[in-house]
Amino acid sequence: MQLHGCGTALVTPFHQDGSLDDAALRNLVSWQIESGIDFLVPCGTTGETPTLTRDEWLHVIDTTIEVAAGRVPIIAGATSNATHEAVEKAKELASRPGVSAILTASPYYNKPTQEGQYRHFRAIAEAVGDQPIILYNVPGRTAANLEPATLARLTEIPNIIGVKEASGIMTQIAEVIHSVPETFLVFSGDDAVTLPVIAMGGVGVISVASNEIPREMAALTRAALNNDWPTARALNRKYLPLMQANFIESSPLPVKAALAMMGKIEEVYRLPLLPMRRDTRSRLQKIITEVGLIAKPVAPAPAAADFFIYENWAAGPHKIVLHRGACGQCSHGKGRPAGHDANHARWHGPYATLAEAREAAHGMTGVLIRSECKCV
Repeated sequence: MQLHGCGTALVTPFHQDGSLDDAALRNLVSWQIESGIDFLVPCGTTGETPTLTRDEWLHVIDTTIEVAAGRVPIIAGATSNATHEAVEKAKELASRPGVSAILTASPYYNKPTQEGQYRHFRAIAEAVGDQPIILYNVPGRTAANLEPATLARLTEIPNIIGVKEASGIMTQIAEVIHSVPETFLVFSGDDAVTLPVIAMGGVGVISVASNEIPREMAALTRAALNNDWPTARALNRKYLPLMQANFIESSPLPVKAALAMMGKIEEVYRLPLLPMRRDTRSRLQKIITEVGLIAKPVAPAPAAADFFIYENWAAGPHKIVLHRGACGQCSHGKGRPAGHDANHARWHGPYATLAEAREAAHGMTGVLIRSECKCV
């Protein structure tokens, strides 16, 4: 097993009634693999795992394994803020054929000390024998930063083989890569910093954006790992707005909204998550349109430019006014109104051009006033 490159932190599709959408999950996994993704990560944070029951959690992982059928490694998520529960979940996954490694995050909410995190991860690793463990440092969600010195201690445990670093602190990530053995796997946990992490010695990314652009994120990561920086930079430049858009609201709201716009899943979340706000949804839709994930809306064909003459006696002197067919500028109303009393007002037209309408107006007899509406 060689874990490097781009792995997708899979979303978990739901039906409108909140149940798992098994068909959408299977299609998503198949599309990811066919697009050249290097490995898959079901039931991470992007998969809304805290909202899944135990049976649902296992079903998502088992389905991913089944559909993958050995074509790519599976790194399955198993996190809890209670160490005994995290141990039981990890043991459950270690017993399942097809799980290549286990991803487990720092305990959330508890805010453990560095020693507390060390013992938490050591307990998990020791409980699963030689099953590979990848740690996940995401202090923005857990409120517990796994510091480089603590991580360096954890690398001494043989089956702790890597870390997904999502602290967002580049100096810390640089220190992590400097502190751990060269064989230890450091993955970027943030799409937008994949290139600098690889440049410093990282081996890839566990990606959110690859839910939407698996082929492109895999190519970007592969190019960087092969020192093809012009290709990597070009892809990064093109898709960076999408990478950033996936976090304009709490993940996975934007990525699931984008996948729904692409027709891959239904846009359904479980409480406490709610659909995106209208303003951020509009920004997201604009970005995914610009990068070519959905088609630009077809602009309606312009209405034919027809013209009318409004002939009126009701206001006193015999008067005519020229209007476009879709006039909305005056009290006469839009277009060609119906229901006028023929003894007081009359409409003439349509005329194909303004010149034709003017010529007709000038040809009328007994007219005291001729004018043109602002619409003309």
